[in-house]
This record gives sequence, structure tokens and C-alpha cells, in this order.
Amino acid sequence: MKRTITIAGLGLIGASIARALQPIDANHIIGYDINKDTLRYAKEHRIIQEAITDYTTAAQRADYLIIAAPISESIRLLAMLDEIPLTKKLIVSDVSSVKQSIMVAANQLKNNQVAFIGGHPMAGSHKKGIEAAKGHLFENAIYVLTPTESSSSSDVEALKSLLLPTKSKFVVLEAEEHDEMTGVISHFPHLIASSLVHQAKHWQQTHAYLPNLAAGGFRDITRIASSNPTLWQDIFYHNRKKMVQLLGEWISEMETLKTLVEKNRKKEMINYLEEAKAYRDGLGTSDKGVIPSYYDLSVDIRDQTGALAHVTQLLAQHEVSINNIQILEIREGIMGALRLSFASEKLQKTSELVLKQAGYETMIEN
Repeated sequence: MKRTITIAGLGLIGASIARALQPIDANHIIGYDINKDTLRYAKEHRIIQEAITDYTTAAQRADYLIIAAPISESIRLLAMLDEIPLTKKLIVSDVSSVKQSIMVAANQLKNNQVAFIGGHPMAGSHKKGIEAAKGHLFENAIYVLTPTESSSSSDVEALKSLLLPTKSKFVVLEAEEHDEMTGVISHFPHLIASSLVHQAKHWQQTHAYLPNLAAGGFRDITRIASSNPTLWQDIFYHNRKKMVQLLGEWISEMETLKTLVEKNRKKEMINYLEEAKAYRDGLGTSDKGVIPSYYDLSVDIRDQTGALAHVTQLLAQHEVSINNIQILEIREGIMGALRLSFASEKLQKTSELVLKQAGYETMIEN
């Protein structure tokens, strides 16, 4: 039996969901977007089967509606459902990274045909727009669902079933706990990354050569500052209470750290750094959470043509699957360093042996 899914908003996230769902024979994907060029691109590249420029029609045709717009626009589109006559049940979700604002809007809906389930696929890209969309974008990513009173447990299971082709890992959270956690580990770090970039820009007035040294660790920890500014302003606005709280805590933490440096409190500083290292090294290593454990291996490679391909081909010949590859910009211009992540300790150790036998310097990361 065919099911019709309308994706309202065909940016990076919406188009990536469409790409993941489109190959399923039971799915008929309708794309809605205010940008006609985006709709044309989606049709030409077979991201959707049908393009509709009228939101009312797109919603009425759907069995599932996924609103994939910026938060403020998503709230507006959600509210419009009260003005749209629906002749059948419509399961509605969104992709917003702040959930409380969306949930308030959803709980105000009076259209009893709407079953709303908040959603947040926790994956993205430094690129934006439909051209950057990938069907595998959410593979192994956490996909948070936040049900409302208008949605039943069977509605939640139906939405999970629909989204199975994304290969995400679903977790159900309350809106407030979601916003607190994403605020701490996603939204707030973006603010800090942007502030570090501003600090570097300020010091460039004194040291013109500074950008030439701003590689390695600096580029790594500030990479998220390259994300879409308009989108992030909207996120900060809707999670502003938590941002203000976290900024206050951060300022207090920096005052403490400033004292440790200023007064040369060696023992306290070592303890501070050791505690941070221990917590950071332990992230993602537990088998108890919804995020799978990964086993990392660092590999030194020369900065030359085909170096990365040679490493991956060696492991492929031994039927080793790599979960993730990260290029570490620590010793830029001298050696390149890779961090390879594997699903098991066995694969990690097999890879270490294979690469060492091929003459590579490696180090297992605990």
C-alpha cells in the first residue's frame, strides 16, 4: 500500500530525508518549497517524485508531513495546519534542533486529524542546501523523537517505521531535557567556537601572520563556526534561556581558570586538565548508551597523492570495514595523521597489525 510523504522544506536535512525515503517502493515523496529552483532540482535529481508549490495541497495529500524548515518558519507552517481541512489522519513531525518552542506550537493545534511527534535527526554538514543532501547523512546518527498528547504510541512506531531507511538510532526524549542536552553539547559550543574566531580576528591586527598558524587544533575546534549564521541565530533565539544560563556558567568557569593561570596553581591546574582529559577520553566508549562504542586508531601518513587511498585499500583487502575517517590537522605540512574508527576492538587490532606490516606508524587510542 502506497503512503504519501510530504517534505516541507528541501534544504540539507529535508532533502537528505527525501533521498533516504525515495527508493522505497511504498513511498511517494512530495516536495514542498517556496524556492522553485529547489523544487526543479529535486525533481531533476529524483530526490522527490512530485513537486507542489501550495502548502495546503501538499499537506492534504500527505499521510506523513515532515516540516524541515528553520525553527521559526516550522512553527508558522505547523500553525497553518489549523486552517487546513484534513479528511484523514496526518502524522506530522519536524527536524528542529530546539524542541520546546515547537512543542508549545504543536500543543496549541486544534485540528484533531493532526498527530504531532517532534523530531530531531542529530546529523548535518558544513555545507548547506539541497545540493549537499545525502541519503546516508543520518546513518548511525541519533534521531530524537518527542511525542505529544495528540500522538499515540502506534503513531510513534509508524513514524519510526517510515524513517527506518535513514538507518538512524531512535531515542525518545522530553522536549526540555532534549533542549538542555543539545544546548550543552551542540548549541553552546557553536557560540564558543565563534567567539574564538572573533578573538583570533582581533589579534590578527597585531600579528598579520596569525592566519598562517591557525591550523591544527584551532581549525578543528572552530570548524562549527563555519555553519549557516541565519540558521544558528534562529536556534539561539529559541533556546535563548538555556544559552544565557550556559554563558553565565562559562563566564564563572573562565574566572576560575584565569585564577589558576594567574596564580600559577600548578597542582590545581594539573587536576583540572586531568579531569577534563578523563571525561573527554571516556565519551562514546560506553556500551550502555544509544551511541555505539567506536575503537579508534591513529595512523601517520605522508602528505602525498594517493596516501589516504592506499590505507583504505590495504584495509579493504583484509575485509576491514571503517566506520569513520577523520583527518587530524596537527602537524600540517609535515605529516598527515588519520583517525580511523572501527565497530569492534578486533577490527581495530587487525587494522593496526595490517598497517604496521605495511610500514605505517600507528597508535591505538583508548
